Amino acid sequence: QASSSEGGAGGARSPTTEEPALAFPVTEQQRRELREVFELFDCDGSGLMDTLSVFSFWQITVKALGCELRKEEMRRIISEFSEEGSGKLNFKSFLQVMTQKMAEPCLEKEVWKAFKVFDCDGTGKISFENLKVVASEVGEEITDEELQEMIDEADVDGDGEVNRQEFLRILTLTD
Repeated sequence: QASSSEGGAGGARSPTTEEPALAFPVTEQQRRELREVFELFDCDGSGLMDTLSVFSFWQITVKALGCELRKEEMRRIISEFSEEGSGKLNFKSFLQVMTQKMAEPCLEKEVWKAFKVFDCDGTGKISFENLKVVASEVGEEITDEELQEMIDEADVDGDGEVNRQEFLRILTLTD
């Protein structure tokens, strides 16, 4: 699975069959969601998405998280992965562009602010108790079962709490 770290060549792109080297880890569910987005913008069914669509999609996503997107930077990232200067991306390239953008410090900084709100005891993790306190403070009536489901959904490493990376992952790819 994607969680295993294949030691070795330090970030060099390898000609693997299906799994590109990603700048940000994604779950199978997130991969399916990104596939759906890709297919939505692949209007002609060619298996290629034009880079303007990638830019538009990412601009909407980033704005929703309160960040700004610099066109020059996005163009650079897209050109790095586009099909030999065609201005088109296949799904693997789209996945690489999206995960590289997700790993950017701007986005992380915004998400870190939100993370600190939930990590009210300053442990570096969001626990069930943290969620319960925040829900109560904002007047949300959420059952213990619903709170636990939120933790379980985000908790990739299975420790019962949500760390910063898990929080970033869940915020950037769920509706």
